[in-house]
Amino acid sequence: MRWMAGRLVLLLALVVQCWGTVAAAAEPAYLFGVVPQFERRQLFAVWQPVLDEVAKRAGIGFEMTTALSVREFEQDLSNGRFDFVFTNPFHILQERRRSGYIPLVRGAAPLKGVLVVPADSPVSSPQELKGKVLAVPTPNALGASIMMQADLDRLFGVRVKLRDVNTHASVFLHVANRLVDAGGSVQKVLGEQKPEIRDRVRVIYTTRGMPSHPVAAHPRVPQEVRERVRRAFLDLATTPEGAAMLDKLPMNPISAAAMADYAVMEEWGLDKYWDVEGKLK
Repeated sequence: MRWMAGRLVLLLALVVQCWGTVAAAAEPAYLFGVVPQFERRQLFAVWQPVLDEVAKRAGIGFEMTTALSVREFEQDLSNGRFDFVFTNPFHILQERRRSGYIPLVRGAAPLKGVLVVPADSPVSSPQELKGKVLAVPTPNALGASIMMQADLDRLFGVRVKLRDVNTHASVFLHVANRLVDAGGSVQKVLGEQKPEIRDRVRVIYTTRGMPSHPVAAHPRVPQEVRERVRRAFLDLATTPEGAAMLDKLPMNPISAAAMADYAVMEEWGLDKYWDVEGKLK
């Protein structure tokens, strides 16, 4: 009888283990798209640990993906390819009537664009850049390009020639090496540059602040799952290890987000500077 009882206990344990495996496998892996702000290897290095931890806390699975270019990423976003996404907040505004992505969390610190010139450049004011070449990470980068173009145009009466150099890091390299007259980026990324690059550029203008990039969910994701992911991100920031991971995104401090946070930008008339066709102005 003891032998039979032992076999029964072992059998029940195996059933429970198999059931847990099947249940875990049944949980869908959600596709998480990240806008290609950085070089692909760096992007995965900073985002994958965060997504692994958030997925574990939320009890779901994530499959991280990006795109070779921001233009390709924008097309995937418009097509609703991603279940969750981290992207430019103006993308979310532009797509709200089509894909309808719902903001969940964002960096609490405002996003500010910076206009930089070579450190030894004689240029000291945006007015001096009329007709000059401005490097941007992508034409539709919010702080680095859209907001920067709007301010140059409206506040200083300046139109520039954009040069798409694909990444923020490349903007600073182009400016530091005097390959362009000036560059547009954002404060956060400037602070992350190595001293040998950062010391070779000089900020001559900073835009007004705007709400930072959100993590957003497609409406097809169940509300209960969306809330678990929101809570997992917020909880992650309460631990020293989690805060350190979010620092690298950068999205620390972090706060809950809603579409209302970004509504103010609709009043800024930025659509004029949105590069719909992917062609530089």
